[in-house]
Amino acid sequence: MTDRRSHTLSAPPVPVDTAHEGTAMCGIENPASSIIRELLARVGDKWSMLVIGVLHDGPLRFTQLQRTIDGISHRMLTQTLRSLERDGLVTRTSYPEIPPRVEYAATPLGRSLSEPVIGLVQWAADHHSQIRDARDAFDDESDAASRP
Repeated sequence: MTDRRSHTLSAPPVPVDTAHEGTAMCGIENPASSIIRELLARVGDKWSMLVIGVLHDGPLRFTQLQRTIDGISHRMLTQTLRSLERDGLVTRTSYPEIPPRVEYAATPLGRSLSEPVIGLVQWAADHHSQIRDARDAFDDESDAASRP
Protein backbone atom coordinates (compact mmCIF):
# COMPACT_ATOMS: atom_id res chain seq x y z
CA MET A 1 0.00 0.00 0.00
CA THR A 2 1.36 3.41 -1.00
CA ASP A 3 1.40 6.29 1.45
CA ARG A 4 0.68 9.43 -0.58
CA ARG A 5 0.75 11.83 2.38
CA SER A 6 4.41 12.60 1.81
CA HIS A 7 3.78 13.87 -1.73
CA THR A 8 4.50 17.57 -1.93
CA LEU A 9 2.93 19.99 -4.36
CA SER A 10 5.10 22.40 -6.30
CA ALA A 11 2.50 25.18 -6.21
CA PRO A 12 1.33 26.85 -3.01
CA PRO A 13 -2.22 25.99 -1.98
CA VAL A 14 -4.98 28.47 -2.74
CA PRO A 15 -6.47 29.95 0.45
CA VAL A 16 -9.86 28.43 1.19
CA ASP A 17 -11.52 31.79 1.80
CA THR A 18 -10.45 33.13 -1.64
CA ALA A 19 -13.43 33.07 -3.97
CA HIS A 20 -13.22 33.53 -7.70
CA GLU A 21 -15.81 33.76 -10.44
CA GLY A 22 -15.63 29.99 -11.03
CA THR A 23 -16.98 29.42 -7.54
CA ALA A 24 -20.13 31.36 -8.32
CA MET A 25 -20.54 29.86 -11.79
CA CYS A 26 -20.05 26.22 -10.82
CA GLY A 27 -21.67 26.25 -7.38
CA ILE A 28 -25.04 24.68 -6.67
CA GLU A 29 -26.55 28.14 -6.18
CA ASN A 30 -26.24 28.79 -9.92
CA PRO A 31 -29.24 27.31 -11.77
CA ALA A 32 -27.04 26.84 -14.86
CA SER A 33 -24.42 24.77 -13.01
CA SER A 34 -25.76 21.44 -14.30
CA ILE A 35 -25.51 22.50 -17.94
CA ILE A 36 -22.05 23.94 -17.24
CA ARG A 37 -20.97 20.53 -15.90
CA GLU A 38 -22.50 18.77 -18.92
CA LEU A 39 -20.75 21.06 -21.39
CA LEU A 40 -17.43 20.78 -19.57
CA ALA A 41 -17.80 17.00 -19.77
CA ARG A 42 -18.45 17.32 -23.51
CA VAL A 43 -15.46 19.60 -24.00
CA GLY A 44 -13.31 17.28 -21.92
CA ASP A 45 -14.20 14.09 -23.73
CA LYS A 46 -11.74 12.42 -26.04
CA TRP A 47 -13.26 13.37 -29.40
CA SER A 48 -15.41 16.52 -29.24
CA MET A 49 -12.64 19.09 -29.37
CA LEU A 50 -10.92 17.23 -32.18
CA VAL A 51 -14.15 17.34 -34.20
CA ILE A 52 -14.70 21.03 -33.43
CA GLY A 53 -11.08 21.78 -34.32
CA VAL A 54 -11.29 19.94 -37.64
CA LEU A 55 -14.59 21.64 -38.52
CA HIS A 56 -13.36 25.10 -37.50
CA ASP A 57 -12.12 25.96 -41.00
CA GLY A 58 -15.10 24.65 -42.93
CA PRO A 59 -17.64 21.89 -43.47
CA LEU A 60 -16.67 18.28 -44.08
CA ARG A 61 -18.46 15.10 -44.98
CA PHE A 62 -18.61 12.25 -42.49
CA THR A 63 -15.96 10.14 -44.24
CA GLN A 64 -13.62 13.14 -44.50
CA LEU A 65 -14.00 13.71 -40.76
CA GLN A 66 -13.36 10.06 -40.00
CA ARG A 67 -10.21 10.02 -42.15
CA THR A 68 -8.94 13.23 -40.58
CA ILE A 69 -9.44 12.20 -36.94
CA ASP A 70 -7.08 9.33 -36.29
CA GLY A 71 -8.52 6.45 -34.29
CA ILE A 72 -12.18 7.49 -34.12
CA SER A 73 -14.66 4.73 -34.92
CA HIS A 74 -17.74 5.19 -37.08
CA ARG A 75 -19.98 4.72 -34.05
CA MET A 76 -18.04 7.17 -31.86
CA LEU A 77 -17.96 9.82 -34.58
CA THR A 78 -21.72 9.44 -35.04
CA GLN A 79 -22.34 9.82 -31.29
CA THR A 80 -19.98 12.77 -31.01
CA LEU A 81 -21.54 14.61 -33.95
CA ARG A 82 -25.06 14.06 -32.58
CA SER A 83 -24.05 15.37 -29.16
CA LEU A 84 -22.31 18.41 -30.64
CA GLU A 85 -25.31 19.07 -32.86
CA ARG A 86 -27.64 18.83 -29.85
CA ASP A 87 -25.47 21.37 -27.99
CA GLY A 88 -25.58 23.76 -30.95
CA LEU A 89 -21.88 23.44 -31.70
CA VAL A 90 -22.21 21.62 -35.04
CA THR A 91 -24.75 21.68 -37.86
CA ARG A 92 -25.68 18.80 -40.13
CA THR A 93 -26.76 19.70 -43.66
CA SER A 94 -28.27 17.08 -45.93
CA TYR A 95 -28.31 17.78 -49.68
CA PRO A 96 -31.00 16.12 -51.87
CA GLU A 97 -28.56 14.63 -54.35
CA ILE A 98 -27.85 11.18 -55.68
CA PRO A 99 -25.89 9.84 -53.96
CA PRO A 100 -27.02 11.71 -50.85
CA ARG A 101 -24.49 14.16 -49.42
CA VAL A 102 -24.33 15.22 -45.77
CA GLU A 103 -21.94 17.83 -44.45
CA TYR A 104 -21.07 18.82 -40.91
CA ALA A 105 -19.88 22.30 -39.96
CA ALA A 106 -18.99 24.12 -36.76
CA THR A 107 -21.56 26.75 -35.86
CA PRO A 108 -20.43 30.23 -34.78
CA LEU A 109 -20.90 28.97 -31.22
CA GLY A 110 -18.71 25.95 -31.97
CA ARG A 111 -16.04 28.11 -33.61
CA SER A 112 -16.06 30.43 -30.58
CA LEU A 113 -15.16 27.40 -28.46
CA SER A 114 -11.93 27.04 -30.44
CA GLU A 115 -10.46 30.18 -28.85
CA PRO A 116 -10.32 28.90 -25.27
CA VAL A 117 -9.32 25.44 -26.50
CA ILE A 118 -6.38 26.96 -28.39
CA GLY A 119 -5.48 28.77 -25.15
CA LEU A 120 -5.52 25.45 -23.30
CA VAL A 121 -3.39 23.84 -26.00
CA GLN A 122 -0.91 26.73 -25.71
CA TRP A 123 -0.85 26.35 -21.92
CA ALA A 124 -0.14 22.62 -22.30
CA ALA A 125 2.64 23.36 -24.79
CA ASP A 126 4.16 25.98 -22.47
CA HIS A 127 4.05 23.70 -19.41
CA HIS A 128 4.52 20.20 -20.82
CA SER A 129 8.04 19.83 -19.37
CA GLN A 130 6.84 20.83 -15.89
CA ILE A 131 3.97 18.35 -16.11
CA ARG A 132 6.32 15.60 -17.32
CA ASP A 133 8.73 16.37 -14.44
CA ALA A 134 5.89 16.28 -11.91
CA ARG A 135 4.67 12.93 -13.29
CA ASP A 136 8.19 11.47 -13.19
CA ALA A 137 8.67 12.64 -9.59
CA PHE A 138 5.30 11.23 -8.57
CA ASP A 139 6.00 7.89 -10.28
CA ASP A 140 9.47 7.69 -8.72
CA GLU A 141 8.00 8.40 -5.29
CA SER A 142 5.26 5.81 -5.81
CA ASP A 143 7.76 3.22 -6.98
CA ALA A 144 10.03 3.90 -4.01
CA ALA A 145 7.12 3.62 -1.57
CA SER A 146 5.98 0.30 -3.04
CA ARG A 147 9.43 -1.36 -2.69
CA PRO A 148 9.95 -3.49 0.39
